[in-house]
Amino acid sequence: MVFWLSVIIGVSLIIIMTLSLRLMLVRRSLCRISRDLAERLSDDTNVLIDVSSGDRAVRELAAGLNRQLAELRRQRNRFEHGDLELKEAITNISHDLRTPLTSIYGYLNLLKGEALSADGRLYAEAIEERTDAMKKMTEELFGYTLVVSDTEELPKQMTDVRAIVESCLSSYYAVFKEKGIEPAISLPERKVELMLNEDALRRVFENIISNAVKYTDGDLRVDMTADGMVTFSNHAAGLTELQTERLFDRFYTVNTARKSTGLGLAIARTLTEKMGMEIGAVCEDQILKVWVRPKE
Repeated sequence: MVFWLSVIIGVSLIIIMTLSLRLMLVRRSLCRISRDLAERLSDDTNVLIDVSSGDRAVRELAAGLNRQLAELRRQRNRFEHGDLELKEAITNISHDLRTPLTSIYGYLNLLKGEALSADGRLYAEAIEERTDAMKKMTEELFGYTLVVSDTEELPKQMTDVRAIVESCLSSYYAVFKEKGIEPAISLPERKVELMLNEDALRRVFENIISNAVKYTDGDLRVDMTADGMVTFSNHAAGLTELQTERLFDRFYTVNTARKSTGLGLAIARTLTEKMGMEIGAVCEDQILKVWVRPKE
């Protein structure tokens, strides 16, 4: 009886040790798969996940992940190729539009030197206004392709964010006056310095202000905190949550009748990310808030 009990205990111990060893090997293989998967997702590589485990389930898992990685790589290449083609097309279109626009401006200048009737002057002014709008949109298209195509890191230096906000608001004084907008401004008493690119930051703020002026219901509020977060707020009746989420999408405009390419906030987002900052928008109680802040 004692002999058979000893045999049972011995066999049980061998089984337990075998299972423990196998479990340890499976866990080691899973940890390696997890590590390799993270590396493959972060790096643009064709190297597959390889496991030395003899466990069938582990090998099937690795094979399945390799199939998904191959599909993900194919989709990424397709997206990058299409995105590159789109950028090149935008650049070519903006270049092609510049020549006829220059000719139009030339003929307009000649037309201004002619004796025109009252109606003729009105028509000439309307043509010039539309040409100016088209030129602005063409420059915005070209500027967007430059921003997104430039892979070099933006040079940074200590920048007074408070001073940039003040400067941008001052440059829009005439526009505010024309629109009947009296901005409510709250800025820190002392300057706020951060390592940023001054030109890029200025363009970010100008694009946000320009967007606010286009879509505001007649007001604008600018708040800045001591840590460098700047929030631009304005009433925007009828703006939905879905529209707010798409504000930074390229070519998206809330009102398609507006004279806009829908690239202003897309450029602002790209430049903000290149500087290592964050940008976002939220609409609460029909008040749109667009904020820019250092990453936490």
